[in-house]
Amino acid sequence: MATTTHEGIIMIRGKGTGFFALPDEEEDAVIEREALGFALDGDLVEVELLGKNSEGRHMAKVTRVIKPKHDELIGLALKKADGWHLIPDNKRIHVRPLLTNATDIHEGMKIVVKVTSWKSPEEDPAGEITEVLGPAGDHETEMQAIIRGGGFSKNFPEPVQEAAQKLYETKDQIFKDAEQDPKRRDMRSATTMTIDPADAKDFDDAISFDTLPNGNFQIGIHIADVSHYVRENEVIDVEARERGTSIYLVDRVIPMLPEVLSNDLCSLRPNEDRLAFSAVFEMTADGHIEQEWYGQTIIHSDKRFSYEDAQEVLDKQAGVHLDELNTLMSIGRILRRKRYTNGAIAFEQPEVKFELDETGKPIRAYTKVRTETMLMIEDFMLLANRKVSEHIYALAKAKGRDAAFVYRIHDLPDPDKIEELAIFLRALGYDLETQKGIVSGKSLNKLLKEVTGVPEENLIKTATIRSMAKAVYSTKNIGHFGLAFKHYTHFTSPIRRYPDLMVHRLLRRNIDHSPISGKEIAKYEKLSIQSSEREMTAVRAERDSIKFKQVEYMADRVGQEFNATITGVTDWGIYVEDVESKAEGMIRLASLKTDFFEHQASKYRIKGQRTGKIYTLGDSIRVKLTRADIQNRELDFELLSS
Repeated sequence: MATTTHEGIIMIRGKGTGFFALPDEEEDAVIEREALGFALDGDLVEVELLGKNSEGRHMAKVTRVIKPKHDELIGLALKKADGWHLIPDNKRIHVRPLLTNATDIHEGMKIVVKVTSWKSPEEDPAGEITEVLGPAGDHETEMQAIIRGGGFSKNFPEPVQEAAQKLYETKDQIFKDAEQDPKRRDMRSATTMTIDPADAKDFDDAISFDTLPNGNFQIGIHIADVSHYVRENEVIDVEARERGTSIYLVDRVIPMLPEVLSNDLCSLRPNEDRLAFSAVFEMTADGHIEQEWYGQTIIHSDKRFSYEDAQEVLDKQAGVHLDELNTLMSIGRILRRKRYTNGAIAFEQPEVKFELDETGKPIRAYTKVRTETMLMIEDFMLLANRKVSEHIYALAKAKGRDAAFVYRIHDLPDPDKIEELAIFLRALGYDLETQKGIVSGKSLNKLLKEVTGVPEENLIKTATIRSMAKAVYSTKNIGHFGLAFKHYTHFTSPIRRYPDLMVHRLLRRNIDHSPISGKEIAKYEKLSIQSSEREMTAVRAERDSIKFKQVEYMADRVGQEFNATITGVTDWGIYVEDVESKAEGMIRLASLKTDFFEHQASKYRIKGQRTGKIYTLGDSIRVKLTRADIQNRELDFELLSS
């Protein structure tokens, strides 16, 4: 009987249990530790199905590792009886490599290790220290560990730097060549502005505004024309493809493109002519699109606004470009209302920011305030992303073929997860309208509106987001559930996202009526999957940097009292989140001396057997910080009597 094998990415959790997604199966196959072979989390592997266990779950074993994910491992050096070992920072790595060249290190050092041999899956591999990052807990050490652990690098290979420098040296000729393109529209006379964060250095997008003789408005959404500088398969492109995205840590950016491109040549800086790829709309005052045009342009930004500067002009109704901003805001609000009416979900969670001193130590933690000008820019970027996608679809349909394109897709939520969410919400006193696990965006918006301003708001938003499918890139369009769009792509950030660069190239190919082969579409699908994976790794790195800074911030506040919200309830303790810093930690049940508390899992609460005192998910409580472990990113709290 022939064995059934599959290829794909393995996930390893806990102390070494693997999970492998099977085609057309809702549940992953389980791979016990002894069946992992030489696989590590994230590796591309071949697995063989072994049948089902007593619970009807597919079991499998790894037959070979096709492509390892990890070139190096980052973590702590720890001395054991048989020698020095690496304890990986990545908790998904289940092995503890034995170090063969540990001579000048001591415990508490964070190191980079390359696995040199792995003779038996039953034993830990051997590894060599290739670099000592520094003492654990040190700001720069931890930041470097996060960067390297995600497979990222601040520095670019020398051939990439040389190619970028050559582009800079020949920038005038490159620009002249672009001016000669008959398909490139000169829009330098249009009133144009950028509106970005105050500390932004790369400007992906700009908006132009003109009032037309018929009373309508011409609104251009202009995006940096990275594709004109970064040509497919050249060294800069290959490096950008591997990076997939820029990464935004608490104190630095790891860019996808060399700085000479991201902050200069491609950046839509004020008072300079720049090349752009644009979506230009003739719109009425009520947001209706009368005409549309897509193509490459030359623009000239007249003004660089920060979000706060533009908001101040609107709030005071005085300042440069007031009329343009008023009209853009009015149309943006209409687009926003229409989106939500159609079922787009209003997922907006607080973003934690830090004020750091000169050593990188956090001296203030705060929640970023979202101005309405931020929402307005988002409205027009969403419009461009949607309309570009619809345009490609219309072009392909007119030719009687499928669109060769890269979409940003968001699948319908899994019905089982939605039912679990509904049960969870009922325990908190909220009702989510569902029909056998099917939920609409309007029902979710009704819930999110209902919880606005309550202590458990962030908890419910987080739980709702976790019940959703992940948005990914694909050449196969299934629509975007969260935005309620049938067609959607990422067109607006090619400086920091590789899929947007692919979209620009495909849009130009379609404008030029250049045929795109099936082989090319397969290539773009592979790159879409790779880009989705790199995005998830980048998000993990960004979250790790925030978590590290939260714990470091709280470490100087051991003994202080805080207002907190209960975010989790388990057999061993309750998880709480500090209202100000959003730092999460635990109150262990064993530390609650006033009573013996029982975990009532179905009701998401604990209850005192003697007093009857109840603490439920979402409750506001007062706590005292008793321990901060920077290395393990852990906080312990004590419950204050209430």
